[in-house]
Amino acid sequence: MQQIWLSLLCGFCLCLVIFCRAEEGLEFPNFDGKDRVLDISERNYKKALKRYDLLCLFYHEPLPANKGLQKRFQMTELVLELTAQVLENKDIGFGMVDCQKDAKVAKKLGLEEVGSLYVFKDDRVIEFDGELSADTLVEFLLDEASERFQPYIKFFATFDKSVAKHLSLKMNEVNFYEPFMEEPAILPGRPLSEMDIVEFVNQHRRATLRKLRAENMFETWILKDVARDNTNNPELSIVWIDPDDFPLLTTYWEKTFKLDLFRPQIGVVNVTDDLPTPEELEDWIEDVLSGRVNTEDDDESDGDLEDPDGYVPVDSSESHDPDEEDDNDD
Repeated sequence: MQQIWLSLLCGFCLCLVIFCRAEEGLEFPNFDGKDRVLDISERNYKKALKRYDLLCLFYHEPLPANKGLQKRFQMTELVLELTAQVLENKDIGFGMVDCQKDAKVAKKLGLEEVGSLYVFKDDRVIEFDGELSADTLVEFLLDEASERFQPYIKFFATFDKSVAKHLSLKMNEVNFYEPFMEEPAILPGRPLSEMDIVEFVNQHRRATLRKLRAENMFETWILKDVARDNTNNPELSIVWIDPDDFPLLTTYWEKTFKLDLFRPQIGVVNVTDDLPTPEELEDWIEDVLSGRVNTEDDDESDGDLEDPDGYVPVDSSESHDPDEEDDNDD
């Protein structure tokens, strides 16, 4: 009995040791101070693309003069450095592209959205719009990026006339079925090259049912498509607002636009008046800051004028009780 107890005790201690070591292995390391993120330019971007299996490029604005913005930029750079440190042995490289200084490189690589991270593998590119944190980036690059670059769309061919008839499929025709869609998108029958099929799939593929994760929670692919289609439309502006960046305005937005900012919202504001000029807007802001314009009491004063006691009258017809009338008739 004593031997059994000792063996159990030893096993328990062993489990504790293994658990502690595993827990230490799960901890995210501290930045070791070694620079791993490249400053991408026309001289080195081709070499960087050839050097790494995966190359992640952060497309950013020039270093701002404001100290607060400088600190935010440095934090972003630190996130990239820490991610590069963790993935150093995975043949994944990191670089930064300045939208002004390296505009030619950005154009050649197809970088469009400032503040986004682009992942390159061979001739393929995906854009990361998720939470820019080291742990999220590591998970994305190890799990998601590799999956997205693989051929995740299944292809089938048939030589059976009855099957083709059942699918309404003609000779040399390609039908593209999306999840949950009964009718396919059709690539007309003709001698098709690989590039024809790849281009066709890229045009028609889209997200249908997706799992919300930290790495894709900020993806706004619908709004991006609309924005690109209406780039030259002066009558339309698309604005992305993160309420966390404007905590003092949250109550105002919820009250003015009748929104629940605990949920994502998409709305349209139809501006019929001419927008103010920059000079007019600057004068108005100065008036607000100096106190000459009061933006706080307008709504309350309007309500007071309409109903000073805050009393909502009830229509006499609504309060009329027909039973009461019957009693009087009796």
